[in-house]
Amino acid sequence: MRRSRLTAYLTSILLAVGLALTGAATAQASSSAAAGGYVALGDSYSSGVGAGSYISSSGSCDRSTKAYPYLWNTYNSPSSFAFNACSGATTDDVLATQLGSLNSATGLVSITVGGNDAGFADVMTTCVLSDDSGCLSRINTARSYIASTLPGKLDTVYSAIRSKAPSARVVVIGYPRFYKLGTSCVGLSETKRSAINDASDYMNSVIAQRVAAYGFVFGDVRTTFTGHEICSGSSWLHSVNWLDIGESYHPTAGGQSLGYLPVLSNNA
Repeated sequence: MRRSRLTAYLTSILLAVGLALTGAATAQASSSAAAGGYVALGDSYSSGVGAGSYISSSGSCDRSTKAYPYLWNTYNSPSSFAFNACSGATTDDVLATQLGSLNSATGLVSITVGGNDAGFADVMTTCVLSDDSGCLSRINTARSYIASTLPGKLDTVYSAIRSKAPSARVVVIGYPRFYKLGTSCVGLSETKRSAINDASDYMNSVIAQRVAAYGFVFGDVRTTFTGHEICSGSSWLHSVNWLDIGESYHPTAGGQSLGYLPVLSNNA
């Protein structure tokens, strides 16, 4: 359903105000992080899939000028900025292609990673196309992977980051809950929505545990996204987008600027 022109206009005003306020807050970010270089690593949640305004030279990585790393760089002007996050990236991809910009002068590193390792896209596809039983079965498979295999994958990435950027402040940012529960909402059943949220919470808890083991900072976006989940009526997340399926279940421009950016800014 298309939004009215008035709704779109009001939304653009609110986003502009939010960006202005966020910009004021980020001006107080850590001087050491701004003085050193900033390297943004990770998957589509860091590259900005779903936010639009993609940088043409980034190709299929879909890096957006509305993504939180790009915005943080704009507001804080670090000595250097490497925007290496890429759509679809797994922990193996980060290790293979994204760490080359890290060095002893790097002051700040941000990263979101783990969702693709656990089969995020397949989980959501299964839950959209199958019944409750099929959805829950696929989620349980993902949870098993998160419990048994993901911690070791994260350890390898975090260890490599610390080795290459020994002085950097590393902010590992998590994933939002996807759905507001207990509301009337077209689409997935309440059973599916609840199970997806629980799986996201579980992944965040595993990531946070590994982050603490390395002395990094975990940035929890679930608080900033509260009230802006799918089915909330004011969502900062795309639901299924049949015209651009890759944007489905990713943050909007508002989700990047008002959901993710404040978490990085408060922890940088």
